[in-house]
Amino acid sequence: MDSPLLMPEDVPEGHRCGYVALAGQPNVGKSTLLNALIGQKLSIVTRKPQTTRHRIPAMLSADDHQIIFLDTPGIVAPRYGLHRAMMHAVRDAVADADLLVLIADASRGVPDTPGMDIVQGRPALLALNKMDLIRREDALPLAEAWLALGDFDEVVPISARKGTNLDILLDTILKRLPIGPPLYPKDMISDRPERFFVAEIIREKVFRLYRQEIPYSTEVRIVHFEEREHEKDFVSAEIVLTADTQKGILIGKRGHALKRLGTAARKDIEAFLGRSVYLDLHVKVRSDWRNRPAFLRSFGYRA
Repeated sequence: MDSPLLMPEDVPEGHRCGYVALAGQPNVGKSTLLNALIGQKLSIVTRKPQTTRHRIPAMLSADDHQIIFLDTPGIVAPRYGLHRAMMHAVRDAVADADLLVLIADASRGVPDTPGMDIVQGRPALLALNKMDLIRREDALPLAEAWLALGDFDEVVPISARKGTNLDILLDTILKRLPIGPPLYPKDMISDRPERFFVAEIIREKVFRLYRQEIPYSTEVRIVHFEEREHEKDFVSAEIVLTADTQKGILIGKRGHALKRLGTAARKDIEAFLGRSVYLDLHVKVRSDWRNRPAFLRSFGYRA
């Protein structure tokens, strides 16, 4: 039973607030679920795995609750320094959370190595996503198989893309959060600055427009971000690659590929900010940045 807690006068009795980590393997729909739950595109989404690299907080607030979701990178076996930094983000988010929601792709069945060790010893729910992609008669055996792998409080079948059972998932989460006042202003949606999301939008376009290794070799750094009262905001960004051979591919013949990237990114940045933007893109090479701690730290990773 929840113990009595003195609330500020403007917070209703029984108000719940807590951190909820969303974790799982790559491409199971974590970012799609986060965006659906908060009703706004905050985390970038592509069909390629390992799109999310950072821990991304997102607040869902109502009169009687505030849920701070923590979107996390997909759980992988690290192959280089960037991967290790991404796994630091996952572990830190899970350690800080009041509740873990492990998200699984129902269409994959039960993976051999689903990262179940992060579930042990903490309150956890299983969200079986993409249930619209499997037969109805397979749902119960699949849920039972997952329950045999980990100590989940409950299994909730959902489809983040179609919005199926998301209300049930939210109710299930809320019941398990502690009673307490909000930790952030109720109109705040994330504590990440605008320039972080602008960089993420540019990186999303790299994932969508380029193939093979280019997206995984790319980082985006905002060099200058200026809000201007009587003209377009000015954003200057560096797209950082790991090798000189990738630069020509990203820029394209006579700069057409980079121009296409910039146009697509600018439209989404303007939609996100609600303001007109002049976007200035530059391409830089930082050899093997994914394995160099100084570069990783400069890009906001815990190396």
